[in-house]
Amino acid sequence: MKTIGILGGMSWESTHEYYQLINEQVKEKLGGLHSAKILLYSFDFAEIEALQQSGAWDEATRRLVAAADRLHTAGAELMIISSNTMHKMANAIERAVPIPLLHIADPTAKAIQAAGLQRVGLLGTRYTMEQDFYKGRLRESFSLDIITPRKVDREVINSVIFNELCVGKIDATSREEYRRIMRALKQRGAEAIILGCTEIGLLVGQDDIDVPVFDTTKLHVKEIVRTALN
Repeated sequence: MKTIGILGGMSWESTHEYYQLINEQVKEKLGGLHSAKILLYSFDFAEIEALQQSGAWDEATRRLVAAADRLHTAGAELMIISSNTMHKMANAIERAVPIPLLHIADPTAKAIQAAGLQRVGLLGTRYTMEQDFYKGRLRESFSLDIITPRKVDREVINSVIFNELCVGKIDATSREEYRRIMRALKQRGAEAIILGCTEIGLLVGQDDIDVPVFDTTKLHVKEIVRTALN
């Protein structure tokens, strides 16, 4: 079993979900008292979020690269970032450490392709929905057609993520808003919905829309466990 290095704490709510799902799947596959070998670097998310807000991506990259190096030095054999947004730094981390980084977008895109789908709606932070580091990978590496909510709805999605989900608040009104936004994406031609933020699966899932839903956290975890046990 390979040792998994997790760059986490962004937010700790979703990192908790990663830790639980990884260990549950390892136990399911190996049985008995087995659990995953994990090294976790958990950031103070308030500091990272402040860097995001101010556009200080170079400093955020420096911090993630430094943490990745510490995990590698400590014995991590593969690396993950338990945040969709912070995959903005994925290329820099890959260049900095000589162990595989399992990119969260890749197992998601492969699952969409396997389902025979191409035009998909993307939910996430405003950085994930508006910048090209994530959408570009889905388009260029997997030929997916990505559509995002309209600007006013992107603001709703982003606000719920940071002001509610990242602090453990699950609100029924916000769930209805997400459902409305997903229906609007379907009306614009989305054949499926990507939950492109690791917290969104805490609020909505397959039961909330009648097109396939691809939860990046769950698909990422499946690939992490497969690789760790290979």
